[in-house]
Amino acid sequence: MQKIIARWSVLILAIISTNVIAQNKSGESVLFTTSISEDATPAVLARIMVADKEPISEIKFEKGTYHFYPDKAYERFTRISNHDDVMAKTALPLLGFKNLTIDGQGSTFIYHGRMIPFLIEGSEDITVQNVTIDWAMPFHSEGTIVANDEKNNTFDIHFSDEYPYEIRNEQLIFLKEYYEHDLGQSILYDPKREAIAFDTESYTSITTVRNLKVQHNVDKIKYKYKVDPRSKAEKVRGKENNLKVVEIEPGTVRIYNHRKKLPPVGMIMVCKGDQSLNRLAPAFRITGTDGFNANNVTVHHAGGMGLIAENSSDLILDGFHVKPSHGRMVSTSADATHFVGCRGKVVLKNCTFNNQLDDATNVHGTYQEVIDVLGDNSIGVRMGHAQQQGFAIGKVNDTIGLVDLQKSFFGYDHLTLKSITPINGRYQIITFNENLPSTLKVGDLIENLEGYPDLLVQNCNISRNRARGLLISNPKKTLIENNFFSTEMEAILVPVESSHWFESGNAANLIIRNNTFQDSQHSGFDRGVIRFVTDDDNNNIAFKNIRIIDNEFNQFDNMILEISNVDGLLFEGNTITNSGTFPMLHPDNPAIKVKASKNIVFKKNEYKGKAKNILETDDSLPKLKFR
Repeated sequence: MQKIIARWSVLILAIISTNVIAQNKSGESVLFTTSISEDATPAVLARIMVADKEPISEIKFEKGTYHFYPDKAYERFTRISNHDDVMAKTALPLLGFKNLTIDGQGSTFIYHGRMIPFLIEGSEDITVQNVTIDWAMPFHSEGTIVANDEKNNTFDIHFSDEYPYEIRNEQLIFLKEYYEHDLGQSILYDPKREAIAFDTESYTSITTVRNLKVQHNVDKIKYKYKVDPRSKAEKVRGKENNLKVVEIEPGTVRIYNHRKKLPPVGMIMVCKGDQSLNRLAPAFRITGTDGFNANNVTVHHAGGMGLIAENSSDLILDGFHVKPSHGRMVSTSADATHFVGCRGKVVLKNCTFNNQLDDATNVHGTYQEVIDVLGDNSIGVRMGHAQQQGFAIGKVNDTIGLVDLQKSFFGYDHLTLKSITPINGRYQIITFNENLPSTLKVGDLIENLEGYPDLLVQNCNISRNRARGLLISNPKKTLIENNFFSTEMEAILVPVESSHWFESGNAANLIIRNNTFQDSQHSGFDRGVIRFVTDDDNNNIAFKNIRIIDNEFNQFDNMILEISNVDGLLFEGNTITNSGTFPMLHPDNPAIKVKASKNIVFKKNEYKGKAKNILETDDSLPKLKFR
């Protein structure tokens, strides 16, 4: 009798499970019309909030322009990797949804103030397609340099009516809907090229702060625990405003006390406010989600990243375009896309990443520092960067590596995760299924060895932006092919970032083939177009099994490739030419630098550049030849 009951119980559970799945798959198809377009937030949110009782399989929007305001939006406190912690407001809180398609049918969504258009958490198989995202007022500001005065060390900027401002205590403050920012981080754009200005590093960032002359007894302040000098509280100590701003006529202001070269007349200065306050509203925030597709999606702007994904899997972006609108120089105010602790597949194909104020994409895990050994199988860990607060390093039974970077970039042991107990944003207690090894000590780092994806970047245009193209810290498989790069810093940076951002991952199994690299590093940095680098200055191997094949490098300056801490790199069939687009900034550089590496091979490459010395090596490979 007990066996029969047990069998019936299993059958009933199976029927219930089947019904739930069927209900999710056969939920209602919802259509919103342009009748809600003046503020779509209340209507859209009202339907989302009852989806647990009235399931939705598809949300469609009649083609049109829809405005979204924050006043009646859903709100929750949200910690977002590589962003500021925010009270997120959204009309689309997709929390625990399954098998949902959102089809804009060619619509444009216009946002007002600090909103997150798509807040996706703990969901499965979400598709967003055929929609354009923009903001009525951008989170950054742009002005034209109309005059400079070397004698008095001043320059004048004119701002159009799109950028309201006020001068408050001699400081320039830009006023937005529900938001404001100061000059803060700034960079120059060239309006003719609609790209980052050549050699902008000589002129920007505008020097907004200087050291204080008066401090009293500050050395009496002592901390028991480690303090982040870049945190909002600490970074302002010992600093004061450096600039003086006056209005010389409506719309035009004069800047005094800048300490770099005066910006050239005709350039566009872009500014986005203080670094710790200017990443508030990504277009897509995805976390703890398995299966996400974005098809034919355009992000014209966001107050942060175009898309930030954390601890998620199988994210496919096909035709995901980040590019500016309305004649603006800037699209998103941070990365176009960013993936933290993601697994499965991450695919970026047929995408456009233009004019964003940071990288096209960044793929990495997260280091957390061991600061307490709490028992046989528990440790206390600290989040290293202020914008990583609250990040969960993984899920139950994930394999966690133990790392001592002074000895090796690879883990010396591993454990499996049992639980995470958040104590506060910075501090968590991690418990493992196994006992801690005797070799573990305070100061070591942990990383999730499973929190990396197979990555494909294919047929994308990555150009005209600040910072890098691709930032790859991925030890799984990465294929980068048939893309166009033209970035103000490295086109591809392969790092171990263990001291500031604490972004984990040792790149391996990386193929870079059939790409075109055009005039990267044009902002003034003395770095390669493709660069392998570690924060820790030692000769230990960090990167393995790299193939750079059949690419075209058309570069105005000499440096093409910097190889450091690499075991196994093939550079074959590549063509290197000098574009002549800009004057050389570093004419004494070789084309290629190699240090602290082994098993490096150059084969069948064609060099038509201007470097007097093509290859420069250290003692690790004294006989290496460029071929």
